Amino acid sequence: MEKNKSKKPELIKKTDLQTMRDNYQQAALRKEKLYVLLDMLETQQLSPEEHERVYEQAEKHIQELKEEREQMILYMAEETVFLDEAETRLKEIMRVTRKREKRHIVSPAPTNAQIDAAERKLRHFAQGASFYKLFWVFFIGCFAGVIVERLWCFIRTGTIEPRVGLIYGPLNPVYGIGALALTWALYPLRNRSKLLSFIGGMIIGSVVEYGCSFVQEMLTGSTSWDYSNQPFNLNGRICLLYSVYWGFLGVLWIKELYPRMAKGILKIPNRVGKPLTIALLVFMIFDCVMSGLSVLRWVERRAGEPASNGVEAYFDEHYPDERMQAIYSNLVFSEE
Repeated sequence: MEKNKSKKPELIKKTDLQTMRDNYQQAALRKEKLYVLLDMLETQQLSPEEHERVYEQAEKHIQELKEEREQMILYMAEETVFLDEAETRLKEIMRVTRKREKRHIVSPAPTNAQIDAAERKLRHFAQGASFYKLFWVFFIGCFAGVIVERLWCFIRTGTIEPRVGLIYGPLNPVYGIGALALTWALYPLRNRSKLLSFIGGMIIGSVVEYGCSFVQEMLTGSTSWDYSNQPFNLNGRICLLYSVYWGFLGVLWIKELYPRMAKGILKIPNRVGKPLTIALLVFMIFDCVMSGLSVLRWVERRAGEPASNGVEAYFDEHYPDERMQAIYSNLVFSEE
C-alpha cells in the first residue's frame, strides 16, 4: 500500500514534547524576571541610568513573550488543522466501512483520501485540482445539472422542460460553473470537517449565483430567477434561504458527489484523457459562442432591429424566436 504523502504542518515536524516543555519553562522564568523588573520600576527608587536599563530589559522580555505567543498561536492553529483532518478522515473511513458491511444498494462514495491515493498511484492526467480535473468537473456538471433539474421539474409539475443554457446538447454552464466553483473552493477542505464545507459552500455558492445573475442581466437584459419575494435577499439575485441550501450542497458535493465524479474520471485512460479534454473544450467554446450570439440576436429582434449582415441573417434563419423560446423556456426579459 502506498504511504500517505500528505504534507504535515511544519511546526509539528520541528516541535516535540520536550521542546515544548523547555519553551514553557523558559517562558515561565521570563515572566518571573519581568515581574521583578516591573516591581523595580514601580518603586521609583532607581537612578535615571538604572531606570532606563531596567525599562529596556522589561521591554525586551515583553517582546520575546509576544513572539513566543505568536509562535504558540501558529502552532495551535496548525495542530487544530491537522487534528481536524485526521479525525475527519478516520470518521469517513469508518462510515464507508460500515456502509459496505451493511451492503447498501448504492455503494458508498470513496473517501477523498482514497481518491488522492488512487490518482497518485495511476499518475492520472486529471490528478488533484489540475486544469484537466476542473474541466471534467465543469463539463459533467453542465450535463448532470440539466438532467437533475429536468427530473425535479417533472416530479413537481409533471412536465419535462428543456432547462438548458446552450443551443447544442443538454448542457447548462450555470451548473458547470457552480460545480467548478464548489470544487475549486472546497478542494482544500475535502478532508476537513463538514462544518467548514458548509460555510464554504454558502459563500462560494452565493457568489456564483449572484455573479451569474448579474452578468446575464447586464449582457442580455434578462433574468432566470428572482428572489425579491424572499426574506433577506440581495437585489433579488441571492437570498439567505438559498445560501443555506448552497451550504448543504457544499457538504453533499465535496463529501459525496465529487468523490464519485473523481472516481469516474479516474476510469478515463491517460492515453486518451488529454486529447479528449481538448476536443471537448473546443466544443464547449464553440457552443458557448454560438449560444451567446443567438441570444444577442434574439434580443435585437425583440427590439425591432433587422439583420444587417450575413451572420445576423444566419441566426435569424436558423434560430428564430420560436426556437429560442423553446430552448430557453424559463428565460424572462426585464421589460416583461
